Amino acid sequence: MILDLRTIFVTGALTCFIIGVMQLMTFATGRFTRSPVWWGTSSLCIGAGLLGAAFRDVIPDLISIEFANTAMLAGCLLLLFGIRHFGGRELHWFGFGIVLLAVWILLSLSPGEQGYATRVIIVAVVMAFCDAAIVREAIRLGLQEKLRSAWLLVALFAPTVLVYVGRIGLGAFDRVGTTLFPRDAGANAWLAAIGVTFIILRGQALLLLAAERSNRMLATLARRDPLTGAMNRSGVEQWLDQQVRGGHRGEVRASVLLVDIDHFKALNDTRGHAAGDEILRVFAHAVRGQLRSGDILARQGGDEFAVILPGVGVREAVRVAERIRGVFKDALAEFNDLAGPPTLSIGVAESDLRTRSLDQLLAEADEALYRAKRLGRDRVQAQLKPVDA
Repeated sequence: MILDLRTIFVTGALTCFIIGVMQLMTFATGRFTRSPVWWGTSSLCIGAGLLGAAFRDVIPDLISIEFANTAMLAGCLLLLFGIRHFGGRELHWFGFGIVLLAVWILLSLSPGEQGYATRVIIVAVVMAFCDAAIVREAIRLGLQEKLRSAWLLVALFAPTVLVYVGRIGLGAFDRVGTTLFPRDAGANAWLAAIGVTFIILRGQALLLLAAERSNRMLATLARRDPLTGAMNRSGVEQWLDQQVRGGHRGEVRASVLLVDIDHFKALNDTRGHAAGDEILRVFAHAVRGQLRSGDILARQGGDEFAVILPGVGVREAVRVAERIRGVFKDALAEFNDLAGPPTLSIGVAESDLRTRSLDQLLAEADEALYRAKRLGRDRVQAQLKPVDA
């Protein structure tokens, strides 16, 4: 089958325009950061570059060569900017401008058929750099944020890096011909068709990447308290369900610490809710420093928190509770203007999560907490009744 190279370029340009509009509309939904704006603008620039190149030898070289190639490279750089912005990385606008200006000058100094190989090398170098940088950013997102769609980006961008490196080598040995549209396109037409396919797949993969992170953020918000980052009731129930279903030999033992910040209401009344919120954040930060990766900190409401320690007996849980009291006291030492800083009352209970519901276990810990308050607060008390055998 013979493919018409100009038609492929026009088709690719129209495809880029459609993808660009879709990406910009994705941002307009309000669910995502500005990254789709960079991606949409990138697609529009690449589309403009492909459309200009499609009319090579028909319209002036200023548009079909200098403008078309610069627009296409600007699109590649904006795509890289979008990925970096998505990953929270710094954007270097000055370098962006310098690269585009240098590309424009180099392209203008390589006119006509005699400069075709030089133009191929220039374009391939910038595109290889952009795609390699995008692969690096995608790997970082896959490792740090565990985004599965990031690995799809790696699979879509890594092969083109090799293609562009090959183009650089062919251009260096003057094996790329003298024109973009030879009479017999041959393999070039098939490569162009594959390139258009990659453009479509990349556009969809980028939207998938944004959607996956958005869904994770929504799931996190549904499971966690926004002020302290501690789990809420829904998050604890999901975690508990996973633990029970994954338990071995019918037993999943854990200890629960029910923690109350003493005289917190008085602090709110005298210092304001902003001061109270800061104390809650300080408490959550102090507790996390004493927990293992598999332990759970959950906010029960107001100034009451629960700490779940899987596989920990009540005696070890009491020692953890005492450490939490100590680090919270040390953390509040930085607040010199607090007269009578808040303290912690903690109740501890242990049970098998398979034989006790979450409410039952919390009720047992609450009994111990009530006893700690009745005995004068600022102390740890454990459940009195024997732990189930």
